[in-house]
Amino acid sequence: MSHHAPIAVIADNKAPDLVAALSAALRFPLVELAPANASGALKEMAPAAVVIASRDAALVTAVARQVAANEGPYVPLLASTAGEESENVLPIAADLSPARLVARLNAALRVRSLHATVLRRRGAAHDIASSPGFDADAAGPTVLVAGRGGSYPALTMAVGERVGLIGALSFDTARRYLEARDIDGVVIGDGFPARAVEDFLDDLRVDGRFRDLPIIVADSRIGTLDFELLPNADHVRGGTDRVLARLLPLVRLHAFALQLKRWSKSIETKGFVDPFTGLLTCDAFIRDLTRTVEEAAKRKSRLSLARFSFGSIDRRASLDAARIVGRLVRTSDFACQDDDGAIHVAFGDTDLKAAHVVARRIASVLKHTMLAPDTDALSPEIALVTRKASDTAATLMTRLLPAAIAAE
Repeated sequence: MSHHAPIAVIADNKAPDLVAALSAALRFPLVELAPANASGALKEMAPAAVVIASRDAALVTAVARQVAANEGPYVPLLASTAGEESENVLPIAADLSPARLVARLNAALRVRSLHATVLRRRGAAHDIASSPGFDADAAGPTVLVAGRGGSYPALTMAVGERVGLIGALSFDTARRYLEARDIDGVVIGDGFPARAVEDFLDDLRVDGRFRDLPIIVADSRIGTLDFELLPNADHVRGGTDRVLARLLPLVRLHAFALQLKRWSKSIETKGFVDPFTGLLTCDAFIRDLTRTVEEAAKRKSRLSLARFSFGSIDRRASLDAARIVGRLVRTSDFACQDDDGAIHVAFGDTDLKAAHVVARRIASVLKHTMLAPDTDALSPEIALVTRKASDTAATLMTRLLPAAIAAE
């Protein structure tokens, strides 16, 4: 007997093909509900997911409200028609095949499983103060828009009004952004040959990091595309409103999944990793720096510290910078973000000259990829110090502060 919560399928009529596909692919009990009694039944069963095979927008709205009130792990809701409150409704095309629907539901259920794990482990970790909730990331999602045709300006404007935006005029640039930072969705506009689009999709398909990435191909001139192994990819023909309606719920879910992974890392390290930046907390950084300084003194090895400061930037840009640094530093290095947004990085076994080269590279990536209201004026300031024989962790940090550097 299965101990999973059930998956509820709500349909005006029987949906044998969908139910058969779900039964064959998922190890969950299935419950078929008629729209008339769906609301009451959902309260009783606490489903793991809900699939609405009905085009009744009022029904979708009512079910979305019930699902949003859930206090447990995230409950995926898939529907082909958006209701009035459709932010958390995962969109499915009306003609989406049962196999593709199952793939999208599976991807969403993986997020539910991760959320349940984090909530369970967080309950045993009393030093973790707060709890992650759906769409609670302070930085918000970031979407990459690639295009070079007439629709590109309209797409970038529409996306940029709703979420963080990164633009790319080529797939080579898009690939570099995907490697350098957290991207929660991709929109491919017009202006690219169909073969180039397929090659880009192939790159994402073979890389496990990007298989669940929401992808919208918004070029109506391209024919049928192969979205195998890309459950959250769609070909949308229409204006920017249709693109956003299909994209944004999936983007928010992807950003939530990344936030859950940071929370999981924070719990694993007993709170030493900040769940929002992915870097060490300041206390953990000082602890590791103290140990590293002591070891360097014993082994007579080198150690350098860098401080990246950004002037006046908002919380979103500050978190964005921290997450980019987390991707760039070596495994042997460690970093934290201070209360003022400055980022400290310790470079193990690195002299001042080598640290300067690495720091300049990090600053260059930050300047060209982090989100900020005025990216043209963004130029991170770098301060560098290297360990002296008499240094402790406290004296190194003191020398790294701007006032101390100005006095030297």
